[in-house]
Parts: sequence; structure tokens; C-alpha cells
Amino acid sequence: MRKLNETTHEILSYLAVAGILAIAVTAPYALVGIARLYASMKKLSPKQTQIRRIAQALAAAKRSKLIIISEKPEGKFLVELSEKGRRRLKEVDYENLRIPVLKTWDKKWRIVIFDIPHTFQNSIRNAFTLKLKRLGFCLLQKSVWVHPYPCENEIRLLAELLGVSRCVHIIVAESLTNEVKLYRHFQLS
Repeated sequence: MRKLNETTHEILSYLAVAGILAIAVTAPYALVGIARLYASMKKLSPKQTQIRRIAQALAAAKRSKLIIISEKPEGKFLVELSEKGRRRLKEVDYENLRIPVLKTWDKKWRIVIFDIPHTFQNSIRNAFTLKLKRLGFCLLQKSVWVHPYPCENEIRLLAELLGVSRCVHIIVAESLTNEVKLYRHFQLS
């Protein structure tokens, strides 16, 4: 899977939140006009190189069918995220998901418990557990994983990306029995 460049990722993320971008410009300058609008909405510098880079990212996203740019009456253009763009953004978000390690531990455990029914594909359950491992979680027991650092947002995003939000729960606890194994695993003191 090819990575998205930073500008394209930002544009797709913005469209995912904003929904649609609309601007009235003349046809040959549509991408530049959209780039200027996007730059002003994001409070970016209106430098010509910045606008050109955004316009190039928009053109590439359009060619790749990640966005749909449609012309409406009166010279108005609409930009929206395509279904392919939504899927691609989810894939990138999944790959880039990380849990930041804090300088000082707040002495709380984040416990993720889940029960993904058999109606879901087994591959979804496997993808979820594999990602928990890659995020540095420690298996406490079947379907119960522990991490020492704040990760609620990351786990909610992961569950949402995999479509299992209703099956995943997060508990924040101040202590656990047999913490010695966890202290060693996470190299905490």
C-alpha cells in the first residue's frame, strides 16, 4: 500500500470532518481556487508554493479517485471525499496509530476488554489483537489487555476503524493484583 503524502492526508482528514468544500471559481483555476480556500480555512500561509503544493495534492487525490470534484451551476465547485478516499484514510490512520509514552507514569492502568462475536469475521478479531500487541499492550488474560499510558482515544479509533466499537470496553484502574509482571513488562519502577 502506497503511503499518502502529508498534504494529501491533511486534505482527506479535513474533508472527512468538514464533509464538503464549496467554492465559486472559473473552471481552469478550480484547483488553485480550492487550494486557496483550503489554505485560508486551515490558516496556512498563502505563499504561491504552498498553494501550488495543495493544488498538486488535490489533483493527485482526484486522479486516484480519493476525492470527487464536481462542477455545479454558476461556476461553483464542490470537493468531497469519495468512498475510496474514506477507506484509504482509515487504512492510513490504522497504520499510523501509536500510543505516546509519557515521561512520568500516572500510576494508572488502561485495561481493554473485548468480546467480538462470531458474527464478525475471525480476521477482524485477529487484526484487533495484533494491533494491540503492536501498540505495546500486555495480555493479562484472554481478551483482556493492559497498557500503562493514556490510550483511550487510540483504542476508540481502532475499534471504530474495525467496526467493533460496541464490543470493546476500556477501564482505567489504579491498581491490579499481580502487578509485578506488568511492571517488568513495561519497565516501570
